[in-house]
Amino acid sequence: MSVFPDPRQLSIHDYTYQLPAERIAPEPLPDRDQSKLLVYRTGQITDRIFQNLPSELPPDALLVFNDTKVVRARLFAHKPTGGVVELFCLEPVAPHRAIEPAMQQTGSCVWKCFVGNGKRWKTGPVLLEFEANGQPATLTAERQAAVEGYSLIRFSWTPAELPFAEVLRQAGHLPLPPYLNRTDTDADAIRYQTVYAAHEGAVAAPTAGLHFSDKVFADLAQRGIDTARLTLHVGAGTFQPVKADRMAEHPMHAEPITVERQVLLHLLAHAPKPIIAVGTTSLRSLESLYWLGSQLFYNQVITNKALQVHQWQPYESGPQPSVQEALQALLAYLDRVGTDVLQASTQLLIAPGYRFRVVQGLITNFHQPESTLLLLVAALVGPNWRQLYDHALAHDYRFLSYGDSSLLLP
Repeated sequence: MSVFPDPRQLSIHDYTYQLPAERIAPEPLPDRDQSKLLVYRTGQITDRIFQNLPSELPPDALLVFNDTKVVRARLFAHKPTGGVVELFCLEPVAPHRAIEPAMQQTGSCVWKCFVGNGKRWKTGPVLLEFEANGQPATLTAERQAAVEGYSLIRFSWTPAELPFAEVLRQAGHLPLPPYLNRTDTDADAIRYQTVYAAHEGAVAAPTAGLHFSDKVFADLAQRGIDTARLTLHVGAGTFQPVKADRMAEHPMHAEPITVERQVLLHLLAHAPKPIIAVGTTSLRSLESLYWLGSQLFYNQVITNKALQVHQWQPYESGPQPSVQEALQALLAYLDRVGTDVLQASTQLLIAPGYRFRVVQGLITNFHQPESTLLLLVAALVGPNWRQLYDHALAHDYRFLSYGDSSLLLP
């Protein structure tokens, strides 16, 4: 019997700590790999530098990275009267709901957006003038409807042949975390992306990966440490605080996952050697693969139905396959539908009471009090999460997105 309560009955207020404002890193360090690294191994804490990471890893480990790329999702448009309206693009709605084709859409599209200064924007379009390829361009935004605190915004632009990705690159701003309370800079354009970012679609960086440098990757390769990559586009839910008294009342946002067949084969071949997730998004993706495979193994998903892990799926009773059986079920599914790329989504909430299936370790930054990310850390290391955070606070670690890192090997 589990010593943990049902995660649905947890109170987020039990997962808090005092985070002084001066401990929040406002800027990245000059060198990515010079951040501090707290190593937690079987109950023991040591203080290192991130550049030392390769020597701290189990020699037979597989590191799994999230190669999503942050888009310049904040747009500042003007009303005819001159007032500014901020539009924060969250996810595409029409004509495509998938990120990749939505980013290549030309002419017009509809996105779900946060709207800043929305009360001052009554009716009519707002405009944003910019340059693309040295030529003048214009983006027009019209509000179509309000949905659950967001707005559906129809964008149209000239020149119409520009893909929406290029519109955002030229007209948008990086969506830095709200707690930084500053506009993005030229330095952020480089440092708020991982060096391996490849697929545009995230509205927040997978920040555990920001510490990796070419030198660290070279050292990993020299030591023969294996790596793999998947994609989870970090969504707006990462900014949403938990407001519910009990986690059962907190809805997790869905985020898209893309995993190539070769990665599934890589994971299958590597087990049971340690698999270490680089960041909470990689961890949630890896654990979600197990639950997707579990659905397929027990024929709970039909071929033409979208694959999705629901928030509470791991905490519902029922038979569960081995990790190998789950991964093999995913590979069989790819064979059945004739593709080499798994497309799915996940709402998975990992909290104390969760039993990890795929992942044995985690590289991650230090997270906000009363956040779902802190719940995930507590699920992995148990009550000792407080010891880790107390140690980090007492030893001048920098916190949150541009802060220092930890290697958790419970």
